Amino acid sequence: MGSVTPSVRPGRSTAGRLQTIVVAVIAVVVIAILAWSAMGGSGDGFTKVEIAPDTGVTAPTVGSPPTPFSGLTYDGKPASLADYAGKPLWLTFGGSWCSDCRVEMPVLVETYNRYSGEGLSVLGVFINEPAADTGAYAQRVGIPFPIISDASGKIASAYRLMGVPTHVFIGRDGLIKEIKIGALAKDEMEAAVAAILAE
Repeated sequence: MGSVTPSVRPGRSTAGRLQTIVVAVIAVVVIAILAWSAMGGSGDGFTKVEIAPDTGVTAPTVGSPPTPFSGLTYDGKPASLADYAGKPLWLTFGGSWCSDCRVEMPVLVETYNRYSGEGLSVLGVFINEPAADTGAYAQRVGIPFPIISDASGKIASAYRLMGVPTHVFIGRDGLIKEIKIGALAKDEMEAAVAAILAE
């Protein structure tokens, strides 16, 4: 009686390898989604932030004056919301750690450069990061407008921010015309800027 050689079905090892690859890809995608979610990503163009539960200050709303504040820019210069009285102002909250903020920043800078000659002012407030980190990012990207360092999140809490980026558009009359949460497209930026410049 001769020895029996077990038969091997063709394609079996290929199917096994394919199954292993599919499982590995799914695992990587799941891990990436969990990591992104843990970092605060929302999928809505903004990154959630933690703020003080109650500051005793009413959140600014459209049609009302913005909550006054002052602070130091990342390079140590004093800056205040009052410095912009009577000027159309785009107040933008963000942070170098915020991926949505980084995505929109080149377009924000481009829009500022285009309209600053027409009287537009932009004041940035970068929250929850050291001034040195803000400064390094601003210099690397070439941000031409001042950015206040809100490392403690005190200003962000006064504005009751849900996430960053958040944009507050203020008219010459000192009243808020529009509040937008999340990264803005170029046409959205230009429309909001045109509205406060037209007054």
